[in-house]
Amino acid sequence: MPICNPSDLKQLIEKGERLMGLDVGTKTIGMALSDASLLVATPFDTIRRTRFRDDVKRLIAEIGRHKVGGLVVGLPVSLDGSEGPRAQGVRQFARNLLEHVDLPLAFWDERLSTAAVEREMIAAGLRRKRRAEIIDKVAAAYILQGLLDRIGRPG
Repeated sequence: MPICNPSDLKQLIEKGERLMGLDVGTKTIGMALSDASLLVATPFDTIRRTRFRDDVKRLIAEIGRHKVGGLVVGLPVSLDGSEGPRAQGVRQFARNLLEHVDLPLAFWDERLSTAAVEREMIAAGLRRKRRAEIIDKVAAAYILQGLLDRIGRPG
C-alpha cells in the first residue's frame, strides 16, 4: 500500500482497527497504539533496533496482535520545514517497511515532539533514568495523538 495523506488514513482502515504510531530513531523505535475509536493514543513499547529484518519481524507481530490497520510515522523535519538526513532515513525506513506490510502509512511532523515530551516528564518529576526508559514510546504517542486530533475534527 502506498504512503498516504494523513487526512485520508481514517477512511483507509476498517472499522474497529487501530493505528500504530512509530517514532523511528537510529537506536530505538518507539511504538504507540490508538484505541479502536481513534481518539486516544497510548504509549506501547520500545524496540531496541538491531537488524532491519528483526525490527520488521517484531513490528509485524505487534501489528497482528493489536489489530492495527494503519501506521503513523513521525517525520523529523527541521524547524524551518526542510528535510535533512534524519528525515530521509525515516522515509527510507518507511518504504522498506511497506515492502513487508500491506497497510496505509502516513507521515506526521514530529518537530519538537521529544523535547515537548521530555519537558512534561521533567515537570512530572520523573528521574532521568525513568525518562530515558520511556521517552521513545511516549514520543510515539505524542506523534500519534497529533494525527488523531487532526483526523477527529470534522471538516
